[in-house]
Amino acid sequence: MASRAVADDELLIETTFAAPARLVFDMWAVRRHFMNWLGPNGFTCTEADLDFRVGGDWSATMVSDQYGEAKMAGRYLEIEPDRRIVMTFRWLNGEPDPETVITLTFAETDGRTTQTFHQAPFDDVARRDSHIGGWTEAFESERTYVETTAQEMAR
Repeated sequence: MASRAVADDELLIETTFAAPARLVFDMWAVRRHFMNWLGPNGFTCTEADLDFRVGGDWSATMVSDQYGEAKMAGRYLEIEPDRRIVMTFRWLNGEPDPETVITLTFAETDGRTTQTFHQAPFDDVARRDSHIGGWTEAFESERTYVETTAQEMAR
């Protein structure tokens, strides 16, 4: 997994999975998959509503014993099956962040898929950097879940 900032108000994280692009795409598009990995360490996704179509809304709730409840939501702006998702993201708990845009791309080579996650704009470097750890931990959960699912599907 590689994490780097493109500019002070942008975040870019690339993660490669031992799974086909269709399945990695579905981690974001299918509620039961989304709920199984969303959240950093110590968080559990307890609710998710995905109206997975351009113009559709999405929302999710994560809960942690240490931090309590965190709610987020957005709208789907672009969907290209198995290749690209563009969606807005905002916290619903009164977080000071502005609404950001997340762009996900999925590129498959030899049965492995690289998921590129780009999020912007952040108000400042500190707010951007505060998202790096959470997303990185969530993508490690995504890796475990998607690769286990891919192995089960191959049987």
